[in-house]
Amino acid sequence: MSDKPERKILDIVGSANKIAISGHVRPDGDCVGSTVGLYNYLKENTDKDVTVYIDEPSDDLKVLSGTENIVTDIPENEHFDLFFMMDCSEASRLGKRDVLLKNSDVTVCIDHHVCKLGICRENYIFPESSSTCEVLYEMLDNDKISKKTAECLYTGIIHDTGVFHHNCTSHRTMDIAGYLMDKGIDYPSIIDDGFYSKTYKQNQILGRCLMESMLLWNGEVIVSYLTRKELEFYMADGKDLGGIIDQLRLTKGIKVAIFLYETENQVYKVSMRSTVTDIDLTKVAGYFGGGGHKMAAGCTISGNAHDCINSITKQLEVILRELNYIE
Repeated sequence: MSDKPERKILDIVGSANKIAISGHVRPDGDCVGSTVGLYNYLKENTDKDVTVYIDEPSDDLKVLSGTENIVTDIPENEHFDLFFMMDCSEASRLGKRDVLLKNSDVTVCIDHHVCKLGICRENYIFPESSSTCEVLYEMLDNDKISKKTAECLYTGIIHDTGVFHHNCTSHRTMDIAGYLMDKGIDYPSIIDDGFYSKTYKQNQILGRCLMESMLLWNGEVIVSYLTRKELEFYMADGKDLGGIIDQLRLTKGIKVAIFLYETENQVYKVSMRSTVTDIDLTKVAGYFGGGGHKMAAGCTISGNAHDCINSITKQLEVILRELNYIE
C-alpha cells in the first residue's frame, strides 16, 4: 500500500447519484470536519443527492458550513448508491447508523485509525496520517476545494493534532495545512474558537476533573472521571468534555493520561493519551474492543468508575512494567 490514497473522490463517486456520509457516534472535530467537508466538496463539484448522517455536533463545530444540513434521524429503510464511512472503520462505531452499510450498493471507508478490519468494499485507512481530514485531502483535487471545505478540513486536522502539537503531525500535515490556509480561511479564529475557547460550564467541568484527578505509580499516570450524576449536575454531556484529556496530558512528569465519563448507567467512554512514544495505547484499548493510535486511543468499558479504572490500569500496568517505568 502507498503512503496515501491512489484514487480520487470524484472517480469513486462515478455514476452514483444518491450518496450517504456518516461517521462515528459522538463526533469530534475530525469526524465533523471530514463528513461535512466531503459533503461540501460533493455539493460544489457534482449534482449528486448527498446527505450527512451524524449526531448533532458541539456548538463550536456548528460554525462549519454544511453542519446546518446534518440529518440526525436514522434512515432505516432508505437505499443509497454509495456510502462514505468517515473517521471509523468498524460498524459498531457507527452506532445505529450501521444500517447505512447494509442499505448501500457501494461502501467506502476513509479513516486514519489503526484497525484490522476492512469492512467496506473500498477501504482507505492510513494510520500514519494525522487525521481523516488529511486522508480526505489527498483524495480531493486541490483546485476544486472551496474556502468552506478548506475550513472543515483544517478544523479536523487541528483537532486531531492538538494544533500541530501531537507527534502524529508530519511534514505532509503542515504542507496540507498551508494549502488550506491559501484558500483564504480565517485560521486564527478556527483555532481559537474551535479548539481553545471554552464556555464557563466547560471550564467548571475541567476544573473539577483536574481537582479530582488521581496520580498513580508515583506520578507516572494521571486519571480523572465523571459520572452521569456529575454531568447532570453541570447540565453537560459528552460534547462539553473536549480538551479535558489533553489538559490532563500536560501534567508534568506523567507518561499516560486517562479520562473516563459515564455515557449510560455503568458504561464509561475511556480516552487515553501518552507523552512518550514507546507506550502503545492501542494494546490497552484493543483489549476492550477499542482502538486508535499508539499515543492516543480509546474504548468503552462497563462497570462502576473504580472498576473501570482498575480494569484499564491493570492492562496498562503490564506495558509499564515491560518498559521498566514501574517496578
